[in-house]
Amino acid sequence: MMTKLLPAVAVIKCINVMKTMRLLWSSRYIGCLLGLLVSSLTFGQTKVSINEETRLKESAIHQKTDTLQSEMPKSLTFTASTDQRFTFFNDTRTEDNRRTPVSVYGVRAGFLFPPSHRRANLKGGRMASFKAGAGFYFVNQSLNQPGLLPNSSESVTRRLRMATLYYERYLFRQKAFEISMPLELGYGHSRYERNDDVSEKHELARGVFIPLGVGVSGAYHFPRVRWLPPLHWFGINMLVGYRFVLKKDIPESQINYTGLYLSVGPSFFLENLTADIKRWGQKRKRNK
Repeated sequence: MMTKLLPAVAVIKCINVMKTMRLLWSSRYIGCLLGLLVSSLTFGQTKVSINEETRLKESAIHQKTDTLQSEMPKSLTFTASTDQRFTFFNDTRTEDNRRTPVSVYGVRAGFLFPPSHRRANLKGGRMASFKAGAGFYFVNQSLNQPGLLPNSSESVTRRLRMATLYYERYLFRQKAFEISMPLELGYGHSRYERNDDVSEKHELARGVFIPLGVGVSGAYHFPRVRWLPPLHWFGINMLVGYRFVLKKDIPESQINYTGLYLSVGPSFFLENLTADIKRWGQKRKRNK
């Protein structure tokens, strides 16, 4: 009896071993499948994350580029302003030999030139690298110092007319503040008259002179107010410079236009007005 049961027990053990091996094999196979599935999901998430991050960076770059292009004008912008300066001529002094300021009146007109590349010190407002143009100035001054002209001992009236070409590079420009360095080269004409009486003017001398000026200018634009747009068109301008005379109008005289000049006062910024007019026109077109 025992002899007959032994083969059956062996067969049953073999079957159990085979089932165990099959179960282990299937578990290993399922584990591999799970591992591959987790790896694929992780790789997919990583790929989606990388693609999303790349897309966001590209979007930020495009947005920054579009903002930069909208801030930077693509064409020249016309600008003009009045210019009153207090000039200290070497030939205009008080009795105790101190220089006294002479009021020089003028006007300047030119163009704002857009920058060819991004400059960190230029932000906001009408983006411009420099401005260039021409100016015109005049002076009517009474000189009470006899002997300034050769062979003359009378007090005279000086009349100056001067045209200039200027180049003004912006050193700093951010929102309402700006700092620039103007360079000027001019051509001037002078005429000196002796006043014998009210009705007659006798000319004593005339000449041509060439001035060269260099300075530092600062300006503040008043803020933009919605209910008062014209306020943004005005501001305060400050200028400090020095004028050299490359050619004197009357070489043998004691007259000399070399000296310091200052300017502090209100200023009108035409480019702010034109920018507002352009923006109002575009807004009107969009509303139609």
